[in-house]
Amino acid sequence: MLERLFRFKENGTTLARDTLAGLTTFMVMAYIIFVNPAILGFSGIPDLQEKGLPFTAALTSTCLVAGAMTLIMGLATNRAYAIAPGMGLNAVVAFQLVAGEGLTMKNAMGIIVLEGILITVLVLTGLRKAIFNAIPLELKQAIVMGIGFFILFIGLVDGGLVVAGSGTPVALGDLTSVPVAMAALGLLATIVMMARKWKGAILLGIIFTTVLSTILNYAYHKEPFGEQTAVIPESGIQWPDFSLLGQFDFGAITKLGAIAAALWVFSIMLSDFFDTMGTLIGVGGQAGYLDEKGDLPGTNRLLLVDSLAAVAGGAASASSATTYIESGAGVGAGGRTGWVSVVTALCFFAAMPFSPIAGIVPAAATAPALIVVGYLMMRTLTRKETVASGESDGKVCSAIDFTDLAFGLPAVLTITVMPLTYSITNGIGAGFLSYVAVRVARGQWRQVHWLLHLVSLAFLVYFLFPLMQKKFGW
Repeated sequence: MLERLFRFKENGTTLARDTLAGLTTFMVMAYIIFVNPAILGFSGIPDLQEKGLPFTAALTSTCLVAGAMTLIMGLATNRAYAIAPGMGLNAVVAFQLVAGEGLTMKNAMGIIVLEGILITVLVLTGLRKAIFNAIPLELKQAIVMGIGFFILFIGLVDGGLVVAGSGTPVALGDLTSVPVAMAALGLLATIVMMARKWKGAILLGIIFTTVLSTILNYAYHKEPFGEQTAVIPESGIQWPDFSLLGQFDFGAITKLGAIAAALWVFSIMLSDFFDTMGTLIGVGGQAGYLDEKGDLPGTNRLLLVDSLAAVAGGAASASSATTYIESGAGVGAGGRTGWVSVVTALCFFAAMPFSPIAGIVPAAATAPALIVVGYLMMRTLTRKETVASGESDGKVCSAIDFTDLAFGLPAVLTITVMPLTYSITNGIGAGFLSYVAVRVARGQWRQVHWLLHLVSLAFLVYFLFPLMQKKFGW
């Protein structure tokens, strides 16, 4: 029955491989189970905690939304994408809408619901897919590359291998500290297993690093990793709390004013819109989902599930849920079908009562996986040249002509701005704006799809939004 539903053979995979891939995706994403409630609850910020959400209830909502929407994604699309409350968007809810604008959590979640409804309307009218298809192939390839660089950079930062420098923006981490040493050792072990062509190398690397980190954490009296991770929990069960479901309202329109509220909805929608677009292209390119034009078959169904996830996230007080770039971890492990998403979803459901067990895995264990997955995505920028017969001649070349300013500069900006600002949206916006600017400056504005002109204008508003807030008090 599973073969008929997910078509493993047709997609060049197996049930076992996709099951392993689903476990890998979950382990790389599991941090959101604890990080999202911590952000929405203002953990560690006593002055703001009374405005935040209860940790257990927020954890339950996080797992419920991630599990339900990832399950729907797998069953409805048969693609290996996973969904969870988005990092960055949760910080906007907590620190900008609640702490900065003085909204209640119910007000802020109402903004998220409105954003989700708006983006769903764009999907149903076909506009979201039209924008997706209007992007030139070279920019889509740059987005894949940027996503890969972004994931790799997240892994370096999460593992402590790259830190903020004292005289430089970034510097090499302290390799003498136990967590950083574990991340480096885990990366080495994963590389060796991949070089030896071991199946499940990424997942095995996570398990190996977690076990070793836990042993060392106890050996050093829980000083390296603390009491939260790399620790065997006293109790493996924490009962779910569903009290946050439906806890949202639209009071932000009255408190902020219609114009300011609309701008917040637009800003969050734009970020969600292009974060998802970048993820679908990036992970889809790695998985082989894209066609020769760089388009993704079945895009509308994928986008509809993602858009409804934003509504679900706001309605459950988990913040806007979106398709995760960490989905690439499962694809990197060989996953190709929706069964990957189903397995990931079941893990999220299981984490609701067994969240203490999921909390054992430290960042030092998942960081090497992200670094390797980033490489696997970045290598898609190279391609083998073909001869007249259509067969490869063994030579490789870049998929982007960097000598052409119209494609080379936007590609470089997309690839670098995305990781260095920790934002997929910023990278895509920089790429789009520079691409349109070069085309217009050359008198080639007619060669740019009208939707890209419109989107570039929207990005201009997006980048100027902080200035408008400061100037007009919005």
